[in-house]
Amino acid sequence: MTARPHRLDALRRAMAAAGLDAVALVPGANFQYVTGGRFGTNERPIVLILPLEGEARLVLPVLEGNSWNALDFPARVFPWQDADGYDAAFRAAADGLALRRLGVEGQGMRVFVQIALARHLPGVELVDAQKAISAIRLRKDATEIAALRRAIVLSETALEQTLAAVRIGMSEREIQGLLIGHLFAGGADALSFSPIVAAGGKAAEPHAHAGDEKVKRGDALLFDFGGSVDGFSADITRTVFVGEADAESREFYETVLAANRLGHATARAGVTAHAVDDAVLSLLEASRFKDHVIHKTGHGLGLDIHEDPYIMRGNHQVLEPGMVFTIEPGLYHAGRIGVRIEDDVVVTETGVDSLTSFPRDLRIVG
Repeated sequence: MTARPHRLDALRRAMAAAGLDAVALVPGANFQYVTGGRFGTNERPIVLILPLEGEARLVLPVLEGNSWNALDFPARVFPWQDADGYDAAFRAAADGLALRRLGVEGQGMRVFVQIALARHLPGVELVDAQKAISAIRLRKDATEIAALRRAIVLSETALEQTLAAVRIGMSEREIQGLLIGHLFAGGADALSFSPIVAAGGKAAEPHAHAGDEKVKRGDALLFDFGGSVDGFSADITRTVFVGEADAESREFYETVLAANRLGHATARAGVTAHAVDDAVLSLLEASRFKDHVIHKTGHGLGLDIHEDPYIMRGNHQVLEPGMVFTIEPGLYHAGRIGVRIEDDVVVTETGVDSLTSFPRDLRIVG
């Protein structure tokens, strides 16, 4: 991803609307969106201070200099070496800044970075501006949608290849290894997150970790995973059954599938996130499995795996064309079975376009 001046302009408009004199960005989705740079986080802080007017200032470890220079983003760099530490760079970057309110990313800034900023900007109010900053990424453009589509296509291909190899007696960890191998062989830049592969009763743990448990006949087998392309990640969940599915399991699954379909039918421009979630949850709550509902319908998706808009009751944000989010209803009977069906969708002028196309009907494998 390369920097685009209009994104910096959008950020400054958001800053002005929020009454901020500057924002401080750290490596992550917002940093990448504005600068085009993808940097990791470790013990070496990288901070970009963007004033409402005037030059941007960057605190940067020397070893990242070449990577930064390749971006061609206009900023005055304050480099620092490991042996010297970063304190002097923060002091120099703060010198002469006349700020009252500095917006920071409450979900991304680490405490030691916040402390360094506060130490060298005495009297400046640090404001959690996560929502205002990330709002500039709410509506995806054609380039972003294309990256998401590529990530989703390769992810769905990897799932199909993995399901073809699943057999009774394999461990969750073995299946996870196959899935990861297929994702990278298919062209993924990275994993969206560590894939969830959960069988039987563990499928009722929404964020289970693959272990040495063996897949048994009749087990639900849940996959929640995705590959990433240019920083944009797929997030897909499918639940299949191994060998067979009894009548109770089938009813459990069909209830979730009906909720997923209703989410697709309800979501469209002009409808609120609350309305979508309320429709989906109301269907689940009206079923005989109402005691097994434990989460909202979905979340925004883009450079972050979880971002606005959150598809949940109480969020009255109006959906707009270009917004991307998940529709992922689920039911979870602790120790017995879990089913989740997750699609990635983009809002259009007439409804939603499902970026995921992997079949949703109940499937038996192995």
